[in-house]
Amino acid sequence: MKTLADLKRELFKRPGVRKAYAEMQPEFQIISKLALARAKKGFSQRNLARKIGITQSALARFESGNTNPTLSFIQKITSGLGLKLLVK
Repeated sequence: MKTLADLKRELFKRPGVRKAYAEMQPEFQIISKLALARAKKGFSQRNLARKIGITQSALARFESGNTNPTLSFIQKITSGLGLKLLVK
């Protein structure tokens, strides 16, 4: 069985993979920060989804990176967590 580090090393040898990975980092960071904030605040996906008026499955797709969220969707999640979205 390969470790994640081994898999990443192997994949990064392929042309374009390292560049694509780097380009996706801002999206991954947003998703992981919001999922972590949700967990720290004690919200389940279902609770937060109800609070902000979306389905739990939509929130799960967002947190798994299986969707391309709009800015308004991200703002809705941020607001539901009592946070402020700041772009630098």
